[in-house]
Amino acid sequence: MSVPVHVKDSEFEKVVLQSKIPVVVDFWAPWCGPCRMVAPMLDKIAKEQAGKLVIAKVNTDENPQWAMKYGVQGIPTMLFIADGKVIHQQVGALPEPTLKQVINQFIQIVTPAPAA
Repeated sequence: MSVPVHVKDSEFEKVVLQSKIPVVVDFWAPWCGPCRMVAPMLDKIAKEQAGKLVIAKVNTDENPQWAMKYGVQGIPTMLFIADGKVIHQQVGALPEPTLKQVINQFIQIVTPAPAA
């Protein structure tokens, strides 16, 4: 996916938890200023990391179920999920270089090294 995928509560398990590649879930809402700041960065990262990472966006106003299940209290909150498990949680907007660094570390941690 070279663009973020918008996920409804009913699709979350299939799209996020059963994904074969790591997922960054962005819990956001249209009225949230910091969420709007992060959105173009995530669009760019989705393009740069296509095939290695899925960026999933969950509008918490329309789809509150998984945000409540994961205890999301502030937005934007990003969950870094691999094999159905939360590896890292990031609350609040980050500057683009920092966000890219966190995502690159996440990919390195969860991607198995090629066999020698």
